[in-house]
Amino acid sequence: MSQEKSSSSSKVTGMLTLDELRERVKKEEINQVVASFPDTYGRLLGKRFDADFFLESCVEDGTHCCNYLLSCDMDMDALPDYLNKSKEKLYSDFHLVPDMKSLRLVSWKEKTANVMCDIYDHHALEPFAPRTILRRQIDVASSLSYKIFAASELEYYTYENSYRDARANNYQQSKLKTVGDYRADYHLLQTAREEKYTSLFRQHLKSSGIPVENSKGEFGPNQHELNIKYSEIFTMADRHVIYKQCLKEIADQLGIAVTFMAKPFTDISGSGCHLHISVTNSTDGSNAFVGDENISGTDMKCSSLFKHFLAGWMKYTPDMMVFYAPTINSYKRYMTASFAPTYITWGYDNRTTSFRVVGQDKSLRIECRLPGADCNIYLAFAAALASGLQGIKDKLPLPSMYTGNAYEAKDLPQIPKTLRDAVQLFENSTFARQAFGDNVVNHYAEFYRNEQMVYDKFVTDWERSRYFEQI
Repeated sequence: MSQEKSSSSSKVTGMLTLDELRERVKKEEINQVVASFPDTYGRLLGKRFDADFFLESCVEDGTHCCNYLLSCDMDMDALPDYLNKSKEKLYSDFHLVPDMKSLRLVSWKEKTANVMCDIYDHHALEPFAPRTILRRQIDVASSLSYKIFAASELEYYTYENSYRDARANNYQQSKLKTVGDYRADYHLLQTAREEKYTSLFRQHLKSSGIPVENSKGEFGPNQHELNIKYSEIFTMADRHVIYKQCLKEIADQLGIAVTFMAKPFTDISGSGCHLHISVTNSTDGSNAFVGDENISGTDMKCSSLFKHFLAGWMKYTPDMMVFYAPTINSYKRYMTASFAPTYITWGYDNRTTSFRVVGQDKSLRIECRLPGADCNIYLAFAAALASGLQGIKDKLPLPSMYTGNAYEAKDLPQIPKTLRDAVQLFENSTFARQAFGDNVVNHYAEFYRNEQMVYDKFVTDWERSRYFEQI
């Protein structure tokens, strides 16, 4: 991941300027524009506009959405805290302002473009909005003369059932049809059978402003990893959510299902979202992780800034865990010998550690293997940046590198076991409140606590199977 040049510094296939949009609308090549924004889960919400109306009205004036959309659960039910505390602004409007730098074709939809929007409450950025939270951490990095580059490695499962059929069968594993019958990890024969889907994913991503590197089989049957090219961190976050939307919409068109659950079933591998981050100097674009200091136990060199950034990222992992693992299901991925970490450790090119240092010289970077595919990428990136930058400010010392199998580690800090534990750590974190502000921490603590509460009330199939007859 060379840091010499941002991938967004030259024109990317599928990205549009406003003039290009006007020209394509005039030629009737585009007739609708989707104005979208990520919610607290990282899902895309928004509106579909007639392209002429978008150009006439929305480019300059933006549009609106109901303000409960950042205060609701997966089923679009408003959170109790919103209903109790927002009576003066209950179900009033947010202002959506198109970020025209994000304008792109949507090649899998006929004559369609997409633009990401920032959320404003009156004339100020809405502090709870995921894009705002990431922007503010990027601003901190900029104030220190750093520019951040990142990549997100998403894993997912594909099933040859439509979403509607899968839902009708309660997503039972026995009713879901896999494309292949065995592990597809780098397996070319098995992944060839899935190319009828995966090749479409790659083609449409590339045609929609998301440069693709490669795809490969992963450790689970019909599990894939499709990698897109690194970029400046905010651009990467936008690409990430468009990527997920692209795959789901194409799957829907094909009558199949793609899932980004962290752990779809007990007996198969979980799906991760590994974060790759490097820090560059704003002045000359050089990789600020490169230096003359030794990386203990290797023949690699690094800078003191690298050590401080990694130390901060590690130190504040427990406090930030809700942003890496935001659902009940997230924590079922962290199992021994699962390729998902269980201890907060770092190592050089060691896939059993939470933090894997990879690359050398200009490509030296840190891979964080903690987040699941279910994370909200804006919040995960914001958590990583806030933690690493605090490590730089405080010049934190880097813990010793772990060698060998990190699943066998002793006396090292463990990853929180449940969402309940993670919410408590987040809510009580002085660091989180300093980094994001009390209002943001309180808002997201309430959001995740509600997720836990909904689960706690629900009677599961496992409970009936275990207790219905024998208790």
